[in-house]
Amino acid sequence: MAAENTAAHNATARTQASTVKVAPGFQDADDVLPTYHIEAHTSLVERPLRALKFGEAFGVLDSYGDIGVQPGPEGLYFQDTRYLSRLEVTVEGQRPLMLSSVMQDDNGALSVDMTTPDIRLDAHDETSIPRETIAIERTKFLFRGACYDRIGLRSFDSKHRRLRIAVTFDADYRDLFEVRGTDRKERGKRGVLVASDREVQFRYVGLDEIVRTTSLHFGPKPDQIEPGRAVFDVSLPPEGRASLFIRVAFEAHRAFTKPPSDEMVGEDAAAKLTLAANVGGARREPKDLAEGMIFARAYRDSRRDLRALTAGITTIISSNDQFNEGLCRATADLYMLASRTPEGIYPFAGIPWYSTVFGRDGIITALMALWIDPKFGRGVLRYLASTQAQAVDPAADAQPGKVLHETRRGEMAMLGEVPFRHYYGTIDGTPLFVMLAWEYYAVTGDLETIRAIWPSLELALDWMDRYGDRDGDGFVEYARDTDKGLENQGWKDSHDSIFHTDGQLAKGPIALCEVQGYVYAAKTGMAKLAALLGHDPMAERLSLEATALRERFDAAFWNEEIGTYALALDGAKKQCAVRSSNAGHALFTGIAKPERAARVAETLLCKDGFNGWGVRTIAKGEARYNPMSYHNGSIWPHDNALVAMGLARYDRKHEAARIFQGMFDTSLYQDQKRLPELFCGFMRRKQRGPVAYPVACSPQAWAAAAPFAFLAACLGLELDHDRNSVRLKNPILPGFLDGVTLYNVKLGSSRLDIRFQRYDDDVTVSVLRRQGDVHVVVTK
Repeated sequence: MAAENTAAHNATARTQASTVKVAPGFQDADDVLPTYHIEAHTSLVERPLRALKFGEAFGVLDSYGDIGVQPGPEGLYFQDTRYLSRLEVTVEGQRPLMLSSVMQDDNGALSVDMTTPDIRLDAHDETSIPRETIAIERTKFLFRGACYDRIGLRSFDSKHRRLRIAVTFDADYRDLFEVRGTDRKERGKRGVLVASDREVQFRYVGLDEIVRTTSLHFGPKPDQIEPGRAVFDVSLPPEGRASLFIRVAFEAHRAFTKPPSDEMVGEDAAAKLTLAANVGGARREPKDLAEGMIFARAYRDSRRDLRALTAGITTIISSNDQFNEGLCRATADLYMLASRTPEGIYPFAGIPWYSTVFGRDGIITALMALWIDPKFGRGVLRYLASTQAQAVDPAADAQPGKVLHETRRGEMAMLGEVPFRHYYGTIDGTPLFVMLAWEYYAVTGDLETIRAIWPSLELALDWMDRYGDRDGDGFVEYARDTDKGLENQGWKDSHDSIFHTDGQLAKGPIALCEVQGYVYAAKTGMAKLAALLGHDPMAERLSLEATALRERFDAAFWNEEIGTYALALDGAKKQCAVRSSNAGHALFTGIAKPERAARVAETLLCKDGFNGWGVRTIAKGEARYNPMSYHNGSIWPHDNALVAMGLARYDRKHEAARIFQGMFDTSLYQDQKRLPELFCGFMRRKQRGPVAYPVACSPQAWAAAAPFAFLAACLGLELDHDRNSVRLKNPILPGFLDGVTLYNVKLGSSRLDIRFQRYDDDVTVSVLRRQGDVHVVVTK
């Protein structure tokens, strides 16, 4: 998915070479691990983790709301840097006893209920304070450059109690790529000082000349405060209450050199510099405002902000409460991952590794969520148009017209230690960008946005023909421009994900199956937009090009022996005759000929392809099949959603419903019923859930959007602005749904509430509310 995923996502990430065992016969496989891997010394699924996000900041916390108690990716991050690496709250030197830990339904805050353990104030005495005497309620959320933390204490004792609450903390300012495992030879300078009787401040002067600051504000005033620790002596009368507040604010500034202060302690006193040119961070709070008031005001404003962001979206209520919970979480995840840009909201890819803009991820998320909220589509289109490459830059794999793959703002990216500051090494982002433009218009009729980005759409088309087709054979291929770029540049971007039947890695330039489909859909959609804008010769030319591409694709990629489209063509135009989920994308885009659809569906849903939970990326029995790999046998919800949409396009609804059922069943085994980035492809077994992938992101934007795509596919839902119609083509519902109601379906100025009810294999459609003159058309 992401640019750095060049191989099995769970391998040790080191820029130095380290040897690995290579399967016999795979002489072309590297015997060293590629760069930009993600370490797997710890697994993200071995203990519950909680995620918070606002804007460019996100937090990864344990179930207590603490950070860094055990090794792992936990931390408070801003612009790809860990601004807080440790935060632990103890009561008389012990962790509280956990009662419950839940994200609020809208992901607005983490709520943790705990109680005191058995506490002995003197080792020679009996228990001084019995467990379950004092309730501890903790609330944490992120908002506008700060993490807010309230620790509420309530006594249920008949005696007066005194407790010592300690908070230990640290800030290591590790770049996200360091947290993931990349070694650095040199780092900047860090320091820490006690700024007041209520504040401790960390500062890090990076090699990129950015000063990164973490300020911890405490309320009420701690009884002890020092670098790395604050202590509160809390007095609780019978039935008494008390609250402690911790506010962690973070900022990044340009620095001007200034003599260091003697007050600074740490690696280098020079870390205390004059700060200027603020490039993001916390909002300023009045110095005389109590932390409790600051917390309450921020909490109120964060709720208002979230309500405004989600106002007017389409909502869904079904007959299945568990599915409703999953949809609630998916909606909350989408809007938590949404970040505001000057061009509109953009769904950041996922937490913890990809909380930034990814072109491909944003486009596919927007495509799947168009009928729920087209704001994602508008924001993605405008942002990617504004960041489109304008020149040839081999280090960034960029050429004019190419759409951004990834952007990073951490120290390593700013210094060029990793190439992802503005990286364009994706082969599919550009055609997907054009494809989204048509789909967005079809749903919204927003010609203003299409006109605004029209030059970018034309430039993207030119890139496909001039730079994308490297050898002039009519297919779009990739080959990285430098050895620092990605070896594979489709959505399966592991270094070993494109291979031949004997396991040999394909050599480029490589033409991927699904990319040709994206190009076909892009040219088909662009032809329609060109006709709308009066560019008739262009519309005719693009229609002819799309038709010709479809014929060439079928001739070059179809493989009768494996019963589906080949994974790819290598540089010698030899098929990678491997059964893969990529062929399902050929259905999704419409490039597949209708007479091929049944065979493709059969191959996707056979026992080797479908494991009972979902369609594997690579079918069992293929040379490099590994159910624990990142791309060679694992299962991705977004991939399955696109496959289901493709099956529905060719009226293979029951196959689509079968995948939908498997994904719903998967969600029942997930924490918070949240579909992860991916999971392992082992065969489904009785009385056991799916096998987790150790370092999968959760939440992940396109996984969060997947349930909406599954539902739309089964309902045959199409919104057509120009025809002013909501079309429902042969709607069906999977077995776990007896009924579904869609509220506030939007088309132009019209609004609809539509109910679907299943009776065995039949589904009835009822319009409960109609505002405006929109037509509802149900067809078989």
